[in-house]
Amino acid sequence: TQNSDSIRETIQQTTATMTLLISAIAVISLIVGGIGVMNIMLVSVTERTQEIGVRMAVGARQSDILQQFLIEAVLVCILGGILGVLLALGIGQLFSHFAGDSFQMIYSTTSMIAAFICSSLIGVLFGFLPAHNAAQLDPVAALSRE
Repeated sequence: TQNSDSIRETIQQTTATMTLLISAIAVISLIVGGIGVMNIMLVSVTERTQEIGVRMAVGARQSDILQQFLIEAVLVCILGGILGVLLALGIGQLFSHFAGDSFQMIYSTTSMIAAFICSSLIGVLFGFLPAHNAAQLDPVAALSRE
């Protein structure tokens, strides 16, 4: 009995350690992905400075510009989330196919919804700075840039 308790405790400790390690990798991946989205959006703002200036000159408010770039960032992240879930499902199906009865893929709709919500939040959090920068552009200065 003591031997089986010892084995059970070791398995629980190993499982907890693996969960912590995978969680840390996931958080780091989300941060790196978010920084990538932020960089893409900053480049987009820089490349579209004149477009932003024209929109502001014809009456677009700062909130309109902010909203446009936030929506773009969220769409990029949601698209990434969709591709990630599809890739995970595809790899899971491959494992199921080649492993036979020894591997059964189990997926959770709740986890998929959580992934989409998380990707949306990453888009909002990391897209806010570029969107704010775009909204704060001076229309005259933006139109004079080339």
